[in-house]
Amino acid sequence: MAKKDKSKKKKSSDDRWYREGLRFECTQCGACCSGDPGYVWVDEQEVAAMAREMGLEVDAFERKFVRQVGSQKSLIEYPDGDCILLDPRTRKCTVYEARPIQCRTWPFWDSTVRKKKNWQETCEVCPGAGTGRLYTLAEIEQARKQKSV
Repeated sequence: MAKKDKSKKKKSSDDRWYREGLRFECTQCGACCSGDPGYVWVDEQEVAAMAREMGLEVDAFERKFVRQVGSQKSLIEYPDGDCILLDPRTRKCTVYEARPIQCRTWPFWDSTVRKKKNWQETCEVCPGAGTGRLYTLAEIEQARKQKSV
């Protein structure tokens, strides 16, 4: 009798619950930039791009907007959890064109698409999730794999 392969198979893209795609259109409401405290992980290239966008030297930008967390760097937050780069008056990102990969790939993160329930929760807090442009499975996977969040 042949032995059964008990190893778990890795889920193929065709098996993903969102294989037909997901809709998203950023409303620039700032909801994804505020709320519970967390981390927006940034690397040297992202810091340099944001500094250029603001017309600052990299060192000056880092002193004002970046914190060291272990061996990594994250953007600083206001005490209420809002991102330091979210304009408190307009609720717009002050470096939108140069925002980090973590921000660019929202809402297609591992944590938001792992299960359909996670996506439904995302749609409840993000007015752009579930509406607007239909992103294909390939586009979602490309965004999701850029940074694990």
